[in-house]
Amino acid sequence: MSKAEVTMEVGNDGVAVITMSNPPVNALALAIIAGLKEKYAEAMRRNDVKAIVVTGKGGRFSGGFDINVFQKVHKTADISHLPDASIDLLVNTVEDAKKPSVAAVEGLALGGGLEVAMACHARIAAPKTQLGLPELSLGVMPGFGGTQRLPRLVGLSKAVEMMRLSKSISSEEGYKLGLVDAIVSSEELLKVSRRWALDIVDKRKPWVRSLHQTEKLGSVSEALDILKISRQQARKTVPHLPQHQACLDVIEEGIVHGGYSGLLKETKVFNELVLSDTAKGLIHVFFAQRTTSKVPNVTDIGLKPRNVKKVAVIGGGLMGSGIATALITTNVQGLVTKGKLTQDKAHKALSMLKGVLDYSEFKDIDMVIECSHLQAVIENIPLKQKIFSEIEKICSPHCILATNTSTIDLNLVGEKTSSQDRIIGAHFFSPAHVMPLLEVVRTEKTSAQVILDLMTVGKAIKKIPVVVGSCTGLPSIGLSSHMHKVHIFGQFRLQDLSGYGVAVAVGKEFATAFQGRTFESPLVNLLLKNGGMVLKDYCKQNGKGYYIYEKGSKPRPDPSVLPIIEESRRLANIMPGGKPISVTNQEILEMILFPVVNEACRVLDEGVVVRASDLDITSVLGMSFPSYRGGIVFWADEVGPYYIYTCLKKWSAMYGTFFKPSSYLEQRATKGIPLSAPASASPASNSRL
Repeated sequence: MSKAEVTMEVGNDGVAVITMSNPPVNALALAIIAGLKEKYAEAMRRNDVKAIVVTGKGGRFSGGFDINVFQKVHKTADISHLPDASIDLLVNTVEDAKKPSVAAVEGLALGGGLEVAMACHARIAAPKTQLGLPELSLGVMPGFGGTQRLPRLVGLSKAVEMMRLSKSISSEEGYKLGLVDAIVSSEELLKVSRRWALDIVDKRKPWVRSLHQTEKLGSVSEALDILKISRQQARKTVPHLPQHQACLDVIEEGIVHGGYSGLLKETKVFNELVLSDTAKGLIHVFFAQRTTSKVPNVTDIGLKPRNVKKVAVIGGGLMGSGIATALITTNVQGLVTKGKLTQDKAHKALSMLKGVLDYSEFKDIDMVIECSHLQAVIENIPLKQKIFSEIEKICSPHCILATNTSTIDLNLVGEKTSSQDRIIGAHFFSPAHVMPLLEVVRTEKTSAQVILDLMTVGKAIKKIPVVVGSCTGLPSIGLSSHMHKVHIFGQFRLQDLSGYGVAVAVGKEFATAFQGRTFESPLVNLLLKNGGMVLKDYCKQNGKGYYIYEKGSKPRPDPSVLPIIEESRRLANIMPGGKPISVTNQEILEMILFPVVNEACRVLDEGVVVRASDLDITSVLGMSFPSYRGGIVFWADEVGPYYIYTCLKKWSAMYGTFFKPSSYLEQRATKGIPLSAPASASPASNSRL
């Protein structure tokens, strides 16, 4: 790996070009920050240097502060690992220097990268450069002066929008707003930036210290009104994320008491936010998502992904149509956005989607995705085996044979074929063209090449692929099924949407495969019996279910279902003495989620996932677990494994084996070992991995 370094070259024109180099995005590692200080000190000392141009190597200015430092802070609870960049570097060294600085910006300037650029006295950018302050998405806020300089350069309303939504803008928009002083081609970027810096020296261009600008802030009363509205919006939309209110408080400090006072408060509050539970959770998710692309014996053995150009989807139901849409639309629109495809040609490409009634045209395809979920090809093992046996005979020997099943063990699906090394699960989430998670499900015989190929397809269509082992149900389904089946809380509208065929079929599979581990609710069968309806009639499309669906109005609970729910409670034996149990909101949350943690422990123990953080990403992207909680396993370690274990043990004695703690949870809890801590693989996990 290339080392992080800062270099300086002084030209005959007297301009020192300081270049940050830390591939791939020139992150502001501690070495880069130290290097900037060192090179600036040298430039200030040298009589042959009149002005400075700051830029990044490799077509990128900087992607922001190196958040690996945050992980170190979280492990040690020591904020001294954070650099003093805001005042020491960007105010004292750059902005208040006696020699002007111009930022030559290309590719991206995000977070701390943009903050470095804003401390310079001008910003020259290449076309389509990405500019933004996304720190709030990580549980913190801009910490190198961004809360003060951005409002002074683009106006308060736009600055608040960019920070609160972590929304980046193009250099073209930045030019219109005043964040960028000029846009020039990449080839001309350094040349124009050098000339601009010398023009500042010669007073042909203004020497602008952005921290001292106030024109775009408006009056104090106007600014406070804008911040008041923003606070109300934050309380309504992100009540659990403290960084939003904190950021607005810091912006207000600078407006009322001046930019420098705002910087001092920014540093203080930033250091507090870094240590917050929210930041710990969001930063963990950030790294966990990137770690999913590292799969032992797949991504580290020198394989290169094959080109998958043509895909067949079997099944035209909700999932099949969604997957087809995801495969086509994302790729085509991506080319249009990049200017590599006109809109007319995009429409022509979309018209290449073709429907067929048999497998005869599968001869030259690269991948088949059999779509079982949501009533297209029902969850039926013999039927799936028949489908794969048939398509194996027609498809080429290199064709990937994938299924979207979320219930059936793939080792059974491919049992009747002679191509078990090509059998793989491609488990999308509904709606498939919207939901970001893709579980790549490998069997005991799936080849590393096929796994890598499907991971690559997933990334190409903007999904987050997570590689998991095959079993009845998948990690995401195994975890979220507990939320669906604990009767105190259920995703009833989801069941209305998908129809009850899937619920009944999956319920039977789970009850058989995981005896004593699923909550067997009689509710669906009671609905069918008491309503006198056939299975297919109960769904949103027919206006029947837990909710009443009428055109032009919002779904509303169906009161006729309430007596059926009461009967289900009685039969399920969750009303000791015939009366509903009395529980607090906190107990409801724990009775829903602690069994999910318990199931996660079994998944970890059996080696179904590569690492605990993969389950965190699966829970966040697949079952909408709050990302600011860090994912299901991360959250469980924060709550405390021993507390979870004792609660489950108590409920198991009161309500049955559904709550019985797994051996993995018991061992970790009683020995004080975090659930996420790696362990020597058990025989079961060895066989899967």
